[in-house]
Amino acid sequence: MTTKYDFSGKVALVTGGASGIGAACIQQFAANGAQVVIADMSEAAGAALAASIKAGGGKALFVKTDVSDAASVQTAIDQTLVEFGRLDYAINNAGIAGEPNRLADYSLDGWHKVIDIDLNGVFYSMRSEIPAMLRGGGGAIVNISSIMGLVSAPTTPAYVAAKHGVVGLTKNAAQTYSKKGVRVNAICPGYIDTPLLAATASPAMIEMAVGAHPIGRLGVADEIAAVALFLCSDSASFVTGGIYPVDGGYLTN
Repeated sequence: MTTKYDFSGKVALVTGGASGIGAACIQQFAANGAQVVIADMSEAAGAALAASIKAGGGKALFVKTDVSDAASVQTAIDQTLVEFGRLDYAINNAGIAGEPNRLADYSLDGWHKVIDIDLNGVFYSMRSEIPAMLRGGGGAIVNISSIMGLVSAPTTPAYVAAKHGVVGLTKNAAQTYSKKGVRVNAICPGYIDTPLLAATASPAMIEMAVGAHPIGRLGVADEIAAVALFLCSDSASFVTGGIYPVDGGYLTN
């Protein structure tokens, strides 16, 4: 993995960090010298990734974290500070797709679950991350929204609402905290070849998704992680409040 940045002495936390885009972010942060915190519900995958980072000479911590629970998120931040003494970067990536259904048929339980994880989880995360970063003199946050945070699809009302909300939270946080040294940006990925997509989409749906991207393929997790690391780096020191599609041209349709 190519090393582009010097994150030595820095600490990066990634929610949903045990797989997919989150794991790619963890691996790239570690490859660039950061100490990493994997915040995820999957104990097996999270512990295995932490062990892999350590085996490669890096420093890693896994914290079982339910982003829909504000207390669980705060515990993850507290453990980060105990283990590493600071928090410099956060990628708020944890999310679910939710049930495929039209708005009038959407279950109330399904609605609340998506909002709790995909929107409230980002709010809870920033609410705990920002004070920790301020105590350390600043930092950078990247929220993972979606192309569905900028457009819509008929059978994803909860996901669309949550991801639009993440865009709004990103702009609000950037407006409020950038002068204090915390930059906040969001990435809106297109369809990315991850375990989440594989678990929720049929082969026919994936074929349709490929066709919707002018670039002619799905994205891969490392491509999203590369943009996330840039947004955290000093190379992006004048970048805040931005919403960045990384979508293979999907939004040009």
